[in-house]
Amino acid sequence: MSVVELQMPRVLYAPEYTSSAGAEAIELAAMAGLVLDPWEALVLDVALAEGDDGRWAAAEVGVCVPRQNGKNAILEARELAGLFLLDERLIIHSAQHFKTAKEHFRRLLSLVESTPDLDRRVSRVIRAHGEEGIELRDGSRILFVARTRSSGRGFSAPLVVFDEAMYLAEAAIGALVPTQSAMRNRQRWYTGSAVDQLVHADGVVFARVRERALQEKDPRLAYFEWSLDAERPELIDDAQLVDEDAWASVNPGFGIRISAEAITDELRTLDPRTFAVERLGVGDWPATSDESESVISLDRWAELLDETSELLDPVCFAYDVSPDRATSAIAAAGRRLDGVFHVEIVKHQRGTGWLVPELARLYERWTPVGVMYDGIGPGSALAHRCEEAGFSVDAVTAADHARACGLLADCVDEATLRHLGSAELLAALKGAVQRPLGDAWAWSRKSSSIDICPLVAATLALWGASSLGWDPNSDPVIW
Repeated sequence: MSVVELQMPRVLYAPEYTSSAGAEAIELAAMAGLVLDPWEALVLDVALAEGDDGRWAAAEVGVCVPRQNGKNAILEARELAGLFLLDERLIIHSAQHFKTAKEHFRRLLSLVESTPDLDRRVSRVIRAHGEEGIELRDGSRILFVARTRSSGRGFSAPLVVFDEAMYLAEAAIGALVPTQSAMRNRQRWYTGSAVDQLVHADGVVFARVRERALQEKDPRLAYFEWSLDAERPELIDDAQLVDEDAWASVNPGFGIRISAEAITDELRTLDPRTFAVERLGVGDWPATSDESESVISLDRWAELLDETSELLDPVCFAYDVSPDRATSAIAAAGRRLDGVFHVEIVKHQRGTGWLVPELARLYERWTPVGVMYDGIGPGSALAHRCEEAGFSVDAVTAADHARACGLLADCVDEATLRHLGSAELLAALKGAVQRPLGDAWAWSRKSSSIDICPLVAATLALWGASSLGWDPNSDPVIW
């Protein structure tokens, strides 16, 4: 199978149509020196399809593709068309970071200035920091903004672009989407790479766009996704990681602007999970349902962040393993100098083979008061290997697991705990679900929408640090 054949997206959902302004937009881009790849032209042609009423068939367009494949060229071509071909009076291009929006501004401006037929239509170029834009003699303009709670308020824009959609917060949507309310023919673009809950705390907006495409129930959505077919990045095996055909199938720029050598370098540098997300397009997508609130208040959890917090020796470790054994985690907990509890994730990684050697290293280095694990959980299968490695581990009973969960909830509520802002813990807290345990509750690995082994490990480490005691009169050693 050739690279060109493999460039079609794995997920392609779009309205039916009979005509498109795509050909004219592609021709305009070429006139400006921007020659689109076949996959880029496909996206633009489908996105600019028109319905019988003369409006865009797709009011929303989502593009999810691994990084550095050429996604921005599609946006540049779309925005050139909006300015010079489609009479869209205002275009708002937004990105998570201002430097990203500014870089896109520079690229688009370069295309315009290098094309005399376009450049002579420009009235002025706005270069003020944070207010970059291009304005035409007929009053049409494009603005480049970093997303905030107030970005775009007061404007009416037929075209709004959300670049870096993995970082698209609800507040930014609330500021920018209403700018289109009075527009009869409006279009919103969401472009980015796969969402990873451990990295992208605001990935749920992009996830909702994707979910609507997968459900095939939105008649005014076009969505394109290049990715391997897997539910989570941890499920990608070693053979898929090194498969060049797999690389080509999910990277439409493979052989054009991304070489096999470059991807091989990435494979050596990145951990397998990150490689699966960033290069193979396998996301760890968040749940989109708002049916239930998180067990632990996320606002309260955010208040307990202390990036300078330091754990004292003695320390307690705990480990946990996901039900499918795809990931494992080690957490540490103990007291700080002020007596407040401290919890942190030591390591969260794919598989289980690394876990016992890492625990042995930590045990030798810190001589902890305990190494906890769920006595009836997936990690119990590793207990004998820990003993064989020369250190003892402590099984937590079901009753104590429930007490540990109660202790964590109380510490958060009473502000007697601090953490370092771990993305793994935040993601787990967002997706964690309770399971009844007598009159109490414990974490449910089965029902939770995300891998919660970092949270379970942290909960058990906190329980061990509390139950195994701490002498406030002992000489503290900073961990």
